[in-house]
Amino acid sequence: MKRRPAIAALAAATAFALALTGCGSSTSPSSSTKTSVTPKFNAANGAIFNPSTKKGGTLTYANSGDWDNLDPADTYYGYSWNFIRYYGRSLVMFKPAPGDAGTQLVPDLATSLGQSSDGGKTWTYHIRPGLKYSDGTTITTKDIKYDVERTLDKTVFPNGPTYFNDFLDLQGYTTPYKDNTPGRLGLKAIETPDDNTIIFHLAKPFSSFDYFAMLPATIPVPEAKDTGATYKTHIVSSGPYMFDTYVPGKSFSLKRNPNWDPKSDPYRTALPDEISVKLNVNAEEIDRELLNGTLDVDVASGGVQTDTQAQIVNDPTKKSRADLAPLARLWYTSINSDVAPLNNIDCRKAVELAADHDGFLRAFGGTYGGVIATSMMPPILPGATKADPYNFLANKNGDANAAKQELQKCGQPNGFTVNMAYRAERPKEKAEGEALQQSLGKVGIHVNLKPYPQGDYYKLYAGKPDFAKANDLGLMANGWGADWPEGFGYLSQIVDSRVIRATGGNSNLSVKDPKVDSMIDQALQTTDASARNQVWGQIDAQVMSDAFVLPGVWASVLLYRPPALTNVYVNNGFGGYDFMSLGVNTS
Repeated sequence: MKRRPAIAALAAATAFALALTGCGSSTSPSSSTKTSVTPKFNAANGAIFNPSTKKGGTLTYANSGDWDNLDPADTYYGYSWNFIRYYGRSLVMFKPAPGDAGTQLVPDLATSLGQSSDGGKTWTYHIRPGLKYSDGTTITTKDIKYDVERTLDKTVFPNGPTYFNDFLDLQGYTTPYKDNTPGRLGLKAIETPDDNTIIFHLAKPFSSFDYFAMLPATIPVPEAKDTGATYKTHIVSSGPYMFDTYVPGKSFSLKRNPNWDPKSDPYRTALPDEISVKLNVNAEEIDRELLNGTLDVDVASGGVQTDTQAQIVNDPTKKSRADLAPLARLWYTSINSDVAPLNNIDCRKAVELAADHDGFLRAFGGTYGGVIATSMMPPILPGATKADPYNFLANKNGDANAAKQELQKCGQPNGFTVNMAYRAERPKEKAEGEALQQSLGKVGIHVNLKPYPQGDYYKLYAGKPDFAKANDLGLMANGWGADWPEGFGYLSQIVDSRVIRATGGNSNLSVKDPKVDSMIDQALQTTDASARNQVWGQIDAQVMSDAFVLPGVWASVLLYRPPALTNVYVNNGFGGYDFMSLGVNTS
């Protein structure tokens, strides 16, 4: 894609993205970073609130649902990528820093960012010497290669992204579990000439490969300890914490890893002695515990619920402990063309036009939840156009007359019935569905709401093509945050039809347009950044023209920081508090 040196090109791309976001601090958490100890609204946005180096105590998290997976080969929720750094180290990572500085990539296991050759098709990394797992054994690059191999198997690990599947020169390789070579390391696309060197060979150039090296897929897994789908119950840690307890569906806890060497890890502070996580806790109960100080963090980072939001913004004391975090995220509804009559574009357009966009925004918190989205790409991303092809802003409560005209065109003048999936543990998605029920019902489109568990939502239900089609899931509540702040890192996994897998775990089930696929290839072959960003904007426009997606809210989230939390700041790389830096006041 680019002809400049890879690291310089990556830095330039990141700087360009940061210039457009325009919010937060551009400094790292050092002596030059702004800090604050006086509670005030947005005190942790662009600065470190309540800075501390004090170690000790237990940091408590809660999740309104179950984890998609604790295994680095099989996880794709943003909060999981934030949290996994406690017990796993990838080749590189987002910098632990407030604001936009948190979107910068820095070496983690690696000694530097990647070294590129062969026109961007070959990428080399060297890892720090002397690294140990929690069991005392040595970490090698073979273990990194092995985990990447595991992620290729979308039958065993359906949840994770497909970047390595899509870009490595696989030569037919699909899984290590049918690999009879020593150590099950037969993938030729990755070389490990020694225990500290790893070389990736791509089928096509990709100048931002360091973003791939940031993925949990590069967290090392020792082949001798791997048990496939059950590895999640006995993960061997490479980070500062290791698993202490694990009760599936209920809770897990982490304790210090005695073999973690802080000298090899310049970015992790590892302040708490223990980290405790409760699963499947009611979302409203999570808010209550945050406000009364018996819980430290809502791990899902989706912001407090609507009723709690009102309590916070109307109480100066509570509001002083809240932060409005900006996100490169879209809350939206997928419109599934596998389900009739939504296989007809005019029926899909009827949904677009009838929807209550103001009601969608209210479902996600109104003013404190973001703004009405008119297309796919959030405005803070390079290439975003803010186009409004269906005039959502002029018709915030829907345009019933225009929707009825589209229903006439698609042969459904009296409307039709459709099922809508949402995550049972997420009240905001239920409210989204109820807003659509009411507005679509006005033109005869009857929406039946179908809740499914968050942990397997994409794996078994709204991300599994045959289930969605068999159960007439024509509409599916969805949300997406950028894997990294650039067109490819945002759009590729949600608009490219070639990433859709029959095995499930898909973030995209609805967008199936060869034109879009071709335009993605065009963007990847466009070396000029400005021209490439224009292509991403054109892809956004094409998806909207296809009416495969009903955009709802370009998001922000209202987060609450209880008084006991220390070292609190919003990291724009993750769109929420940076978990890895948090501590607790034990006095």
